Amino acid sequence: MVYKKVMDPVKQAAKESKSRRLTNIERSSYFARREAAKVLKSVLQGDANRRAVGSIKTLVYSPSIRNKKATFALVCQTLKYLPIIKDVLEIANVLNSKWKRQVELMYIITYDILFGQDSSLTGDPEKYLILRKSQLQSALAKILLKKGAKRIEDLMSQYKIPDVKKPRYVRVNTLKLDVETAVSELSKDNMVEKDDMIPDLLVLPPATDLHNHPLVTNGSVFMQGKASSMVAVALAPKPGWEVIDACAAPGNKTVHLAAVMKGEGKIIACELNKDRVKRLEHTTNLAGATNVEVLHENFLNLNPEDELYSKVRAILLDPSCSGSGTVADRLDYLLPSHSHTSGDGNGGDVGRLLKLAAFQEKALIHALSFPGVERVVYSTCSVHQIENEDVIKSVLPFAASLGFHLATPFPQWARRAQHLLRTDPVEDKEGFFIALFTRSPESPQKVERGSLDNLKHEAVGKCDCHKKFLRVLPFTRISRLYLHRNLVMHGR
Repeated sequence: MVYKKVMDPVKQAAKESKSRRLTNIERSSYFARREAAKVLKSVLQGDANRRAVGSIKTLVYSPSIRNKKATFALVCQTLKYLPIIKDVLEIANVLNSKWKRQVELMYIITYDILFGQDSSLTGDPEKYLILRKSQLQSALAKILLKKGAKRIEDLMSQYKIPDVKKPRYVRVNTLKLDVETAVSELSKDNMVEKDDMIPDLLVLPPATDLHNHPLVTNGSVFMQGKASSMVAVALAPKPGWEVIDACAAPGNKTVHLAAVMKGEGKIIACELNKDRVKRLEHTTNLAGATNVEVLHENFLNLNPEDELYSKVRAILLDPSCSGSGTVADRLDYLLPSHSHTSGDGNGGDVGRLLKLAAFQEKALIHALSFPGVERVVYSTCSVHQIENEDVIKSVLPFAASLGFHLATPFPQWARRAQHLLRTDPVEDKEGFFIALFTRSPESPQKVERGSLDNLKHEAVGKCDCHKKFLRVLPFTRISRLYLHRNLVMHGR
């Protein structure tokens, strides 16, 4: 009598799945999970190091990602459930050293198994976790019991956030297309209005998905928020000018400057990060901005006295900032550094703000030091006073000594403190800050080296003073979604 070896049903199914060809849905899902894992790795590493290559949206909608819609959904949902997923994997103890080297992919797959749709899970890592599905489910049950939650919804309730309905803004790239043609094309499928303040900016209904629209993919229009689109218009460089974009990547403001200048003159776009330089180059090529020269260099290393920059007449300074005004739009609330923390003091955030403010002051002083410059815009997507009004106040004496004064960009805009413009994260759905320095060509332009050095020392000393004072202040959590309070500064 011959006995046949009976194969485990799960292993048999896995073998049969491997032997057959993948369906289109399975193939699409397979690659979407791997693209999502790549994005997730970059997002988590950037968040841990506080040096993000780009926002979640920027990374997902980069040219290298093919299945953008599925990838975006997987990344966002995995981040939403990430604290639970990490606990599940730790309790289940199913990842050996091999799979820990692909931990971001394992996070994605675990999300699909426990909270998503595991009907089209194909691939070796997927099969590995499918075989251990009961262990994952058991670990999840233990977490629910420990937390006293009956449902997943109860467990996730503490992570719920307000639903922000923000219009979809698109800026027409007039280097390639005129506004009327853009309106005509976009109106075929959507309601389109012209913005009442920003030239070339169009307003569409919230959640309008244009990522695969031909006008977007060929660079004829750019998806860019209203506040972000205000910056280049505020600087208002004239065609033929030489301009520096000090912190240029990913390049939306850079190519907007090129359009404002009608493609004439020269824009020196500085970017220190190698990966962001690639993104910047792609943006400028997509826009057809032939008057942009991408410079892989730290703006602070540019010598204002160098003859190369003697004809620079305008500088756009949009430096690294906390991003606190756009956390909802950027989806930063999903990141570990922003989410799932208590409402107690968070000294790390305070320390980071102080470091950012010190850099911002230094960069603004440097921008004002170029002898031929007549216009400088300083902008941030932060709601914090320390990154905005405090920076301006710190450099005003130095700016005045060179003949600069604060001008009023967009006089019709109501939300401002004297000359300094703000957009509100609640009313305007994003928090931006814009300051415009101007001077006439006849104003004093010679930078006294001693004056510059003294001011830098004063800025550092003030920063140290703030640190000493801030340690004893009872801070609530900073950058809580988009509802913020200004920092209470000593002597302010």
